Amino acid sequence: MDRIQLLRQWLAASVGTDKFALAPASSDASFRRYFRISLPDGGSRIAMDAPPDKEDCRPFVRIAALFGEAGVVVPRVHAQDLEQGFLLLSDLGNRTYLDELNEASADGLYKEAIRALVKIQAASRPEVLPPYDRALLTRELKLFPEWYIERQLGAPLIPDDDESLRLAFESILANNLAQPRVFVHRDYHSRNLMVCDPGPGVLDFQDAVEGPITYDLVSLLRDAYIAWDEERVIDWAIFYWDQARRAGLPVHADFGEFYRDFEWMGVQRQIKVVGIFARLACRDGKRGYLDDQPRVLGYLRRASERYRELAPLAKLVDRLQDGAAA
Repeated sequence: MDRIQLLRQWLAASVGTDKFALAPASSDASFRRYFRISLPDGGSRIAMDAPPDKEDCRPFVRIAALFGEAGVVVPRVHAQDLEQGFLLLSDLGNRTYLDELNEASADGLYKEAIRALVKIQAASRPEVLPPYDRALLTRELKLFPEWYIERQLGAPLIPDDDESLRLAFESILANNLAQPRVFVHRDYHSRNLMVCDPGPGVLDFQDAVEGPITYDLVSLLRDAYIAWDEERVIDWAIFYWDQARRAGLPVHADFGEFYRDFEWMGVQRQIKVVGIFARLACRDGKRGYLDDQPRVLGYLRRASERYRELAPLAKLVDRLQDGAAA
């Protein structure tokens, strides 16, 4: 019996009827699949299918409770079968931030998302979530040379490039690991935020960790899927900084120092995302992610060229892009 048949059987028992329609609800970069269930009474639910040999539903259930207790809107878990890898969730609708963001709506939506982020961070407690430690941050950085440079571009690193990356990675890690630590969603961006009332609805939080305080803000404001001019990004960063200080979060007292941390955290995330998009394309055949890769490389280059320690990284990115275009 295939997983769709197993899911239908489990759903029939969970919702009390087999008279429902099942349709794909969203795409995902992982092995998880989401389906919208339309019920006879006009209601709807979301079913998550997470093959247990590839995904684990338990972190989703645990973190949904954790973030919900913080006052953030997350899907409610109505039923679960962790052995089969099935969850029945409340439906937060189909209006993602990415669908709804425009010049008129952006300020309100981003401020709403920032307020929710501050709630998540204010609920932080030590040793509740796995650490975003040196080992994990380093593994993410290494996706860039392995998958983007070598696999996607087919450009093996010369010794000078290898040394430039090593030095840049050490500088990035030193900054990231020195930042105050809070709960980190780890993918807090326009595809994982839903426009709903109250909102935003927050999705895809199962990989949450305890890590650098600027990480989720960078995910939100330097989004791989939509870009805003620097002036607006700084305004929203100031709004976050003010909200965070009011909530007693351990941000720098000086905004300039805070923004520097924001940029350095962004460099780590952008290196990671470029590598992930390359891996999704080369290994998994999901080549649509390459359409968004230039946006992320643009963030990476512009931030890197502003800091002396990262200037060799900016030059390497330029040379790689020039070679790819040739």
